Amino acid sequence: MHKGSCLCGDITYQISGAPRGLSVCHCGQCRTQSGHVWASGVIDDADITINGPVAWYAASDVAKRGFCARCGSFLFWKLNTATSVSFSLGSLERPTGLTLEKHIYVADKGDYYDITDGLPQHDQ
Repeated sequence: MHKGSCLCGDITYQISGAPRGLSVCHCGQCRTQSGHVWASGVIDDADITINGPVAWYAASDVAKRGFCARCGSFLFWKLNTATSVSFSLGSLERPTGLTLEKHIYVADKGDYYDITDGLPQHDQ
């Protein structure tokens, strides 16, 4: 089981399943919202329990982003039609025991850094 929270603690969550798709997203929206990149994992809706007042922002016609309205922590990303949710790896209590699998949306990455960790890189 993994536990996570926002910076101020108003939102907490627990994951009871094995996360998948552990990735670093370099898309423009994630870079703008987080200030750099966003590391996340994916979990089925049935395997996550969220407590607290998540504010949802419709970032596009197909997906929304969940954050804490008090401290601003960006915690979740969800396709409108999905039965799973992406969650912030950085918001998990340590140790996580998790390992990143890949980089996504590298075609959209910032021009101020290089990706040099050897993980697979996907344009989308």
